[in-house]
Amino acid sequence: MEKTPLTLLNLCTPLQYNKSESQNLSLLKLENEEILLCYEVNPVQGCSIEPDRDYFLGRLLFIGKKLPESQNGDVDEKERNSLVLLPQGNYLFTQCRSDAVLSRDEWLDLAIEQQKDGLWERYKLLNLLYIRFLFEDGSFVTQVFRTV
Repeated sequence: MEKTPLTLLNLCTPLQYNKSESQNLSLLKLENEEILLCYEVNPVQGCSIEPDRDYFLGRLLFIGKKLPESQNGDVDEKERNSLVLLPQGNYLFTQCRSDAVLSRDEWLDLAIEQQKDGLWERYKLLNLLYIRFLFEDGSFVTQVFRTV
């Protein structure tokens, strides 16, 4: 497992996804698709240097699946209403490359470690957390974006 150091990322262009009808993570095939999860972070736990992992995540706001390449930018009104975004903006960014998709516990630990590092560096973290899964260059990649 290879982790990148904490990075302040300015995402210049939003990433678009089709909103998944299901909110059930266990039904997703993370090995075969690019997926974006968006969670609220518990406001109390989200500003703690030692958050309680059992209460860290709030509500799952959406699950998005990557748009087919032919659709990027070329969507009709109905499809536009079902789009979800990783909006452009500033994020604390961390990623992990591995031989398998990270489990929920593993990516949650990654997000908590990112928060600890971010607070230590005195970043003002907002309460949205994005988790992105993709397959790139022969590895499974899990990316953690925390709004700043």
